[in-house]
Amino acid sequence: MTTAINEEKLHAFVGKMLADVGGGMSVPTVRLGFRLGLFEALADAPATAAELAARAGGLHERYVREWMLAQAANGYIDYDAAGDRFSISPEQAMVFVDRDSPVYLAGAFEIIAAMIEAEAKVEACFRHGSGVRWGDHAGCLFCATGAFFRPGYVNNIVQAWIPALDGVEAKLNRGARVADVGCGVGFSTLLMADAYPESEIVGFDFHAPSIEEARRHAADHGYGDRVRFEVAAAKEIDEAEFDLVTMYDCLHDMGDPRGCAAHMRRILANDGTWMIVEPIAGNAPADNMNPVGRLYYNASTMICVPTSLDQEVGEALGAQAGEARLSQMVREGGFAHVRRATDGPFNMVLEAR
Repeated sequence: MTTAINEEKLHAFVGKMLADVGGGMSVPTVRLGFRLGLFEALADAPATAAELAARAGGLHERYVREWMLAQAANGYIDYDAAGDRFSISPEQAMVFVDRDSPVYLAGAFEIIAAMIEAEAKVEACFRHGSGVRWGDHAGCLFCATGAFFRPGYVNNIVQAWIPALDGVEAKLNRGARVADVGCGVGFSTLLMADAYPESEIVGFDFHAPSIEEARRHAADHGYGDRVRFEVAAAKEIDEAEFDLVTMYDCLHDMGDPRGCAAHMRRILANDGTWMIVEPIAGNAPADNMNPVGRLYYNASTMICVPTSLDQEVGEALGAQAGEARLSQMVREGGFAHVRRATDGPFNMVLEAR
């Protein structure tokens, strides 16, 4: 039996695929633009290929021109055909130039490259049900992940997320003990230390190279004794009486999030708060069939699920677990009160007491 083809649907679908393939092909050229400083140099003023090649430190003009044409075709920079000049708009600069912009995406392109590099390892996991240890995926995935999340943290932790918690900001201003669990390379930890100088903050992560990088950041910026970084899995933290425990985008990566929840309850002070920042998601898969869900499901397939399945228990929540499932697991860990404190386009913040 032959199924009739709807030509209109076919053309629309092929158009979508051309856009997706073009986006995939843009990844290496965009990464070159970041590494060679081309986006940043173009932000200084419109330029011809020769001008930008010189401005970026004497690069080869022919390569620079082809790169500029590629980015113009991507829609990432603008092209004035009459003057054969290129420019970058303020909106484009927020994505490609301004490192503190909430939509600066250099880290996203590095994550994509790491996902592609790790493809064979994850394929083996599909065949055998195994996992990929965090840090063993490809390249410096942990560096790329830190860079990807940093803009969101810079624009939300102090401005929106912590103020949304009941009474926590006042405690931090007076001086509190904070555990930043799953801190990675320490961006979230140091942002809290900057904002709340009276508080003592300890970053914990089971990945030793991440902790080494975090300690280097802390030393370079002179944080002294107010900030420490320790290598420890979430369930193995042997310090206690924390007024605040934070977890930024990592609970779903853990092999035993239920056991982790129970241990967070043990290390908190009696009136302490656990802040859990997770990728925004609906409670049903159908709720996540959107551009943000697409991003998270793909990253989860290549990174989050393999990371969890490599660990004890291997719950493999995935990056789109949803508030209901996460809240249930937190309650199973001994927390009586769980609520969504706030949310945004990419994250939701749960408060547990």
